[in-house]
Amino acid sequence: MPLRRVVQPVARRKYRTSATFGWSGCAKWATDFLRDGIYELRVSLQGVHQRILYFFHGAIAAVVSHELVKERAVPPREIDRALERKKRFEANPSRHTYEEA
Repeated sequence: MPLRRVVQPVARRKYRTSATFGWSGCAKWATDFLRDGIYELRVSLQGVHQRILYFFHGAIAAVVSHELVKERAVPPREIDRALERKKRFEANPSRHTYEEA
């Protein structure tokens, strides 16, 4: 199932969701809206907790900004960093897009 079909409807509605994958539930994830078009994907795998900040490029793709070790909340400076990267991406998407030759 395409990422857009799984993540976008959840993120656009601005509510939380979660799921468990793996043989015995070894990978868990949840997603949430932060602010200004920035979302977070929280992933827990074998006791390691990560936050991945991302944004949507129209209805085409979800663009990963960066990840950080999970804290109680995402620090505002990390959201600001993701917003700056979103601004740079939107200024010139082709510069940040891989295309096969």
